[in-house]
Amino acid sequence: MGTQQELFNMSKVIIIAEAGVNHNGSLDNAFKLIDAAVDAGVDYVKFQSFKTENLVSKKAKKANYQVKNTANDNESQFQMLKKLELSVEDHEQLIAYCKAKGIQFFSTAFDLESLKYLKDIGLEIVKIPSGEITNLPYLKKAAKLFSKVIISTGMSTLQDVKAALDVFLSHKIDKRNITILHCNTEYPTPFTDVNLKAMLHIKDSFSVAVGYSDHTLGIEVPTAAVALGASVIEKHFTLDKTMPGPDHAASIDPKELKLMVESIRNIEKAISGSGIKAPTPSETKNIKIARKSIHCTRDLKKGHVIMDIDITALRPGDGISPMDWDEVVGKTLNKGVKKFDKLKWSDFI
Repeated sequence: MGTQQELFNMSKVIIIAEAGVNHNGSLDNAFKLIDAAVDAGVDYVKFQSFKTENLVSKKAKKANYQVKNTANDNESQFQMLKKLELSVEDHEQLIAYCKAKGIQFFSTAFDLESLKYLKDIGLEIVKIPSGEITNLPYLKKAAKLFSKVIISTGMSTLQDVKAALDVFLSHKIDKRNITILHCNTEYPTPFTDVNLKAMLHIKDSFSVAVGYSDHTLGIEVPTAAVALGASVIEKHFTLDKTMPGPDHAASIDPKELKLMVESIRNIEKAISGSGIKAPTPSETKNIKIARKSIHCTRDLKKGHVIMDIDITALRPGDGISPMDWDEVVGKTLNKGVKKFDKLKWSDFI
């Protein structure tokens, strides 16, 4: 794998496997998630960096999906997240493991202290999570620390997106180094709420690179996003969808992750053509086999003037094209021909 900067500037779609907090506080699970990401062939495996005290009030309730997926309605959001927090030592071990496995470590910071920490350990790109897109102090800090930005836009209006984008532009960050991800912050996202065309609206409105952070079930929508022009795809994945935790149920498993990567790479190839409608090298050899040419329907003598009833269109297509039908009708034969003979221009006077 290349560096973060190299990957950010590559023409291929960047695929981020979002491990997030699906490690459930276990480094062993985190290592297994990294292994699955490597096996799938993604560009980044991403975790979440936060100090729970800096992220959420002790009185904050969990979202409905979090209550459902953790099967614990007595636990606060603070209590839930505290168990999922990665220490400095955890980060160091994950980074070392990613390096040993040849994959890029990535993480999203959810507070100011964690932003600074990720910068200090060498991350070159900042990922703005949807929940922080209206957090001005956070945005300003991110803009001061990083020169490459990926912004998720779940729960946002176009005005919210513009306000966040303006913060980075005001800090002289080159728009070419900013990617905005369309996103829906519901886990899982109903297909009727995906609104994938909004990704194109963002692109047209701000003239920036766009991508898609997906929370739907399955792999169809992120694959479709690539066909529409997404340059970055982010997708939650887990070792087991049935594990307790806030994000497992809306994630894909390692087998699906690998299939998603394969599908995206295939779509990349499918949309990489010139856009000019012309026979491709792979199909040129089939033109003569699949198309037709003009053949005789009966035996005809020398001097016969060709009529419509004398000819038909049959394979192969290496003779006179049926598109020249009207030119053939009325021609005089300079020799006799047999039924099913393929006519040639040299057969006429």
